[in-house]
Amino acid sequence: MFRNILSTGIFICACFSFGFGQTSPPKVNPRPTPPPSAPAAEPFDKADVQTMASKCVSLDTEAGIIELELYPEHAPESVRNFLNLTATGLFDGTSFSRVVPGFVIQGGNMWSREGGKVTRAVGDRARRTIPDEPNKIIHERGVVSMARPDEPNQATTDFFILLSSAPFLDGKFAAFGRVTKGMEVVDAINKAPVHEEKPEKPVRVRKAMMGPCHSN
Repeated sequence: MFRNILSTGIFICACFSFGFGQTSPPKVNPRPTPPPSAPAAEPFDKADVQTMASKCVSLDTEAGIIELELYPEHAPESVRNFLNLTATGLFDGTSFSRVVPGFVIQGGNMWSREGGKVTRAVGDRARRTIPDEPNKIIHERGVVSMARPDEPNQATTDFFILLSSAPFLDGKFAAFGRVTKGMEVVDAINKAPVHEEKPEKPVRVRKAMMGPCHSN
């Protein structure tokens, strides 16, 4: 993420009043301050746990397909967020922009979209936070969990998939799903060359797709 530094010029006006007690007349038509716009409604905003649990997600990546099942009964807002991002196409074109060999692959960063396609609306969505939902799901190989900074309740769109057991994450991060098919793809992404956790050639998500879950 880039930080823009703006230089602001300040114009100082010295105004003199001729005549004791005179004041400037008020503006006839002051410009109204527009109220902040409400976030746009998304498909799963009002979905219940049963509806969300019936949906599974496939990530069609440049390395192959990763299929996921989701656990809204343990992390409803994390799953709702993930399904909304899938349904609105916002995961399409993003990459697995952080890779820790033998540990995780991390995706979902809106700023990694192909060609820098981050409109103002996408940027606003990328900054929308969700509450932390630590739960009883064990962080082990194949588990999908929400990434966040050290500050609480600051998860946005980034998620990670574990390559190995990570008990130090249990009860602290919002595990919300699991890979049901395609762990060999996760392994391949994790084994690609990296420099300081940044892949030399990030693997992109061509398309994130949603459909009914099928019993094995």
